[in-house]
Amino acid sequence: MKATLTAIPDVVILEPKIFGDERGFFFESFNSRAFEQATGLKREFVQDNHSKSAQFVLRGLHYQIQNPQGKLVRVVQGEVFDVAVDLRRSSKSFGQWIGVHLSAENKKLLWLPEGFAHGFVVLSETAEFLYKTTDYYAPEYERSLLWNDPALGIEWPIEGEPRLAAKDAAAKRLSEAEAFA
Repeated sequence: MKATLTAIPDVVILEPKIFGDERGFFFESFNSRAFEQATGLKREFVQDNHSKSAQFVLRGLHYQIQNPQGKLVRVVQGEVFDVAVDLRRSSKSFGQWIGVHLSAENKKLLWLPEGFAHGFVVLSETAEFLYKTTDYYAPEYERSLLWNDPALGIEWPIEGEPRLAAKDAAAKRLSEAEAFA
């Protein structure tokens, strides 16, 4: 597994070794030992999630203020632009974001540690998105950061308004949001 640090080094792009021929392909989508070797991190994943979304659906930017979740994300059908925003006030990169194209074709995974808000927008007709989490979903602690907050300046690769859930349309700006120490 190849690991590439992003401009926020705690967010890591992972590329599995793909074995393919005219019949198709095979790869290990997750291997705990390979993840630890590639990232230097030992994490226990406790929950797997799978979502399907239509084109221009934007999910996020979500985080849990208590019981924060580290996430290992990938796309198994379609393409998304995936975003991580650092919400750790003690970090040099607080309020900064990273965006990565994830697709069934490129088979990349993205590691987002605890303390980050996460979201994605679907670029293909539909996309199926899988992610492993290091803690359980706790709806009472879920928060949403406004996807188009000018203070973040996220460069979403879409024109016009995305399709949002009500909670995401009503999300808070960075200046108002609860953040991590």
